[in-house]
Order: sequence, then structure tokens, then C-alpha cells
Amino acid sequence: MRLIVGLGNPDPEYQWTPHNLGFMAVDELANRGGIRVSRPEGKALVGRGKLGGEEILLAKPQTYMNLSGISVKELLGKYKLQPADLLVLFDERDLPWSMIRIGERGSPGTHNGAKSVTSSLGTQEFPRLRLGCGPDHPVHDLAAYVLRPMKKAELEVASEMVAEAADAVEVILLQGFAAAMNKYNRRKHADEAPETNDEK
Repeated sequence: MRLIVGLGNPDPEYQWTPHNLGFMAVDELANRGGIRVSRPEGKALVGRGKLGGEEILLAKPQTYMNLSGISVKELLGKYKLQPADLLVLFDERDLPWSMIRIGERGSPGTHNGAKSVTSSLGTQEFPRLRLGCGPDHPVHDLAAYVLRPMKKAELEVASEMVAEAADAVEVILLQGFAAAMNKYNRRKHADEAPETNDEK
């Protein structure tokens, strides 16, 4: 079984903010797998089913972003899973809109939810998929930027990116991380250097 966790904030006011892209990605996976993510468990809403031929547990922590790791650790323990059995989906302001990145390990960077997971598990060795939402102009308050409702154009890009992230998760489940990273960890512009699989 693989535990797939989307990071976000549970209150309705945060539903369509960049910081809830992880929740949006889990909702897309749930729709594809016909899975209801509604059962309270491990300080999260969870749903169990199959996708890509593999049994999965989808989860949306209800702890608020900064305490996401508490829920992740509890769920891993309950189902006797290891960090390698995890896949965490979250927004990444250091990547531009529409770009996703898959990694099997790495620093949490500036993301408080990823920091919480790293701290709770005591390791950076867990798979993650990051969804880009970086501003294309200087922003004074990045925290406010990711917590404000997305504009119409951003919502359209977010919808496409979430669908691509779900596609990538299905490749991970069917073919493994190497195949998924090879397919999706690519630059959007031809004049940029090739992307490696090393995470920051």
C-alpha cells in the first residue's frame, strides 16, 4: 500500500488558495479512483481504494499546514508503513506555475508543511511531488501570496497542473519513480539546462 498525502489547510476560506494545491491533487486522484476521502482517521480525512493497479490510502490532514507531519506520522504508524511508502503532494513557490517536480528525497526548503513532515518523521527520505505556484513578479509577503484566493487565470493553470500531477502519480504507481521523474521532471523552456533528479 502507498500512503498519498496532500498538504493544505482545512477551512473553506483556504480551498482555492495556492497553498491547497496538495488537497486539490488528492481530490483529483480520488475522482479518478472513485475513492471517497471522508473518513476521519489519524487527524486527517482518508479514503482507501486502488489506482494504477496498486492499493492506496489518500489523506488530507486536518491539522493545518504547519502540523501536517503529526497526521502523516500517525497514519504511517497505524498502517505499519515506512517513509518510503509515502508520497506527499504540496505546493512549491520556488517553482513556476504549471511546473511539477517529483523526488524520492530532499530538503523541505521553505515549505512549512514539508518541514513538519520532515521533523515528525525524523528524515528527509520520503517521496514527494511539488506543484509550482511561484510568482512571476517580486512579492513582499510570500506567506500572504500562497494563502490568498487564486485568480481565474491561476485557477485554470492550477487545474491543468493538478491533472498532470495525477497523471504523474499514476505513472509512479504503474512504472515507478524513475519513469515518472524522467517523464515529468523537465524544463518548460528549451533554452534552459536539462533538469536533474536531485532535489534541493
